[in-house]
Amino acid sequence: MNRLSRAAAAALLACSLALPATLATAGPAAADPAAADPAPAVVPAVTRAVLPAPTGPHALGRTVLPLVDRSRTDPWVPSADGRELMVTLHYPAARPGGGRPAPYATAEEARLLAEQLGPGVSGDVLARTRTHSRTDARPAPGRHPLVLLSPGFGVSRWTLTHLAEDLASRGYVVASVDHAYESYGISVPGGRTLTCVACTALDEGGVNPGVVTTTRAADVRHVLDRLTGPRPAWRYADIIDKGRIGMAGHSIGGASAATAMAADPRVDAGVNMDGAFWEDLPADGLRGRPFMMLGTHDAMHLPGGTDTTWDRTWAALDGWKRWITVAGSEHFTFSDAPVITRHFGLPQPELPTDRAVAVTRTYVAAFFDRHLRGLPRPLLDGPSPANPEVHFQRP
Repeated sequence: MNRLSRAAAAALLACSLALPATLATAGPAAADPAAADPAPAVVPAVTRAVLPAPTGPHALGRTVLPLVDRSRTDPWVPSADGRELMVTLHYPAARPGGGRPAPYATAEEARLLAEQLGPGVSGDVLARTRTHSRTDARPAPGRHPLVLLSPGFGVSRWTLTHLAEDLASRGYVVASVDHAYESYGISVPGGRTLTCVACTALDEGGVNPGVVTTTRAADVRHVLDRLTGPRPAWRYADIIDKGRIGMAGHSIGGASAATAMAADPRVDAGVNMDGAFWEDLPADGLRGRPFMMLGTHDAMHLPGGTDTTWDRTWAALDGWKRWITVAGSEHFTFSDAPVITRHFGLPQPELPTDRAVAVTRTYVAAFFDRHLRGLPRPLLDGPSPANPEVHFQRP
């Protein structure tokens, strides 16, 4: 199913590039070489998928903000006119029902991802996944902490929508960032689509994956400049509390959260959701700022696991820190993938979709509540009977 080659997958420890293992079995069965006939392809669902309802008290607004940083050359397409970014902002809305229902993805973005997911996945059905946000709704009054989200390599910002909507419903402004030429397809102004040039560059070799995290850290800096600087690009930017900023990401987006924090003191707290770290932290760590590693409970991300970057980074973290693993999870558990795979009838991981969504939302929100809002969140102090899948590692 995964159209990336073995060389590219190896370059990013597989988990930073590959689509979910459950999706890899969506096509004809290959587990039994003696089988006379392949398993039938999954039939696309007729009804559209619905993202889980947010858990916070706020209605939701959403807007899409195209940005271009012309102070930099794009590392993947040097001939491009600067570094292009697409940002989706989710935020607390003043009242429910204002504005049009916000789409999940453009038809072209969904089509390109559906091609990677294999037979049985309809791009049209995927694009029509129902969200809980309204386009350009009036924001709720007050000032709100800002959380930036960065997706895994090859996938788009909208694959983190259930988490973005939930955080916004709890009172955060959430900026989900698409990084040019690092996704199977990003729709940009002018009817253009940016495809994954970086996938080919990494596959061909000669490019250190650290280029991705360093570039994304610079992307985050530009987004913060445009959202919190003297001439903000968003008309409602005054609802952002510039003194309370966090970042979370999935896969290499999570590794980029650490790199961004090391490079930019404005980012106060960070979360890495199951991503290998591609750059070592500086000698002074994150200068006392909090960081959480949230990952799979397996040979990859347990202490002493095959991803040795987690042990190395853990030792370098110099502030409040947590290493949390989730039993039954897979690499894409921490994105919208569980919702998508369930809807299309694809094989499911051990951790049920509803639990995958609840655990991701609960622990990421608790982290930012504690470190951006100063709220007590004893959930982060150790194991909880309400969440038996969650394990606290103390190397």
